[in-house]
Amino acid sequence: QVQLVESGGGLVQPGGSLRLSCAASGSIFSIYAMGWYRQAPGKQRELVAGITSGGGTNYVDSVKGRFTISRDNAKNTVYLQMNSLKPEDTAVYYCNADILTTKWRDGYWGKGTLVTVSS
Repeated sequence: QVQLVESGGGLVQPGGSLRLSCAASGSIFSIYAMGWYRQAPGKQRELVAGITSGGGTNYVDSVKGRFTISRDNAKNTVYLQMNSLKPEDTAVYYCNADILTTKWRDGYWGKGTLVTVSS
């Protein structure tokens, strides 16, 4: 069994910052790529940022220069530092990870954490 648990969401004013965390636990042998997705009301889920096991990163254009993804491999944790937040960043943010367990390799999702940007 593998679990991904997100934390750090909440209500923030425009221009503010939040830091999301996602910790993976369970029968993990290795974690490959990790990423953050978001889904706003009435919209499809989109990839916000991804990070490889080697630290390579990619971002959706709308968050470049404002968001930073990082990971701590020793803690099986991925982070998303979000600065200069805008109302359009409001969404449920989901963590995703490509994980090799003692049995198989698969993609896993967290349950999501809500980020609301509003004055």
